[in-house]
Amino acid sequence: MKNKAVKYLLPSITIDMGGFPVKQPLPTQKVQQLDPFLLLHHARTKYSDRRPAKQQGVGPHPHRGFSPVTFVVEGAVHHRDSWGHDQVAKAGEVQWMHAGAGLVHSERPSQELVEGSRWQEIIQLWINSPAANKMLPPSYHYLSKEIMPLLSSTDGLVKSKLIAGAYKEQQGPVPTQSDLLVLWGQGQTGGMEQFQIPSGYNSMLYLIKGSGSIGGYGLLEAEHLAIFDQAEGEVSLNFTQESQFLLLAGRPLNEKVTQSGPFVMNTQTEVLEAMRDYQMGKMGVLVEE
Repeated sequence: MKNKAVKYLLPSITIDMGGFPVKQPLPTQKVQQLDPFLLLHHARTKYSDRRPAKQQGVGPHPHRGFSPVTFVVEGAVHHRDSWGHDQVAKAGEVQWMHAGAGLVHSERPSQELVEGSRWQEIIQLWINSPAANKMLPPSYHYLSKEIMPLLSSTDGLVKSKLIAGAYKEQQGPVPTQSDLLVLWGQGQTGGMEQFQIPSGYNSMLYLIKGSGSIGGYGLLEAEHLAIFDQAEGEVSLNFTQESQFLLLAGRPLNEKVTQSGPFVMNTQTEVLEAMRDYQMGKMGVLVEE
């Protein structure tokens, strides 16, 4: 099978998110979204040991209509939400939330983190939900290292955790709102792997750290997002140093997207309804204990 062509190579641009510097390769002026993927943020933060953890990080805020997914690269993330979920995910683990009809959640460092190394590194990915699923009840899934199937390259130098979707007779542990393939991998120096992308899926690869090359294209540096064309093919990777990456693929929803901050709907009226519902308390109240 031939290599998929790289359509865009997007660098991470540092932006300000309410006082937090965040690296953002998607969206950009060139590429607003890669249906169904809306946003990818990469943040590395050092927290203070002089304040409680629940006074740091990102405080309570609402979401509706999509799935925010957090990959913990380093440190820990303490998730709390208005549906009663209270969970700490550590390095190598994933928090997958479907906001559905709406909820309020916070994303803090753990108390253990602020008292210890104090460094937190995360990737957050926003995945759009189809119109038919946007008003489902919210759900939250914590993916520990133990429940994610581990795939290995032929040379044994590339290990990939299957987060979502079906791949090589394995099934990812999280239920999704649409057809997805999400792999989180690590490659050692000299490691090689070929990934088969399902037919009709949009696909992209984000290199979290390290360096390597993409078959049929060339050099890939850390903190860059490669977006592939839709032609049939595979993604071939060759790592020149120890690396970490996310391979993201999904069947396009082909639906209109209207977004205002934390609400992602199909029409402006639906966004206004989300704002009203949040203000009226219909998404719940989060009291952080």
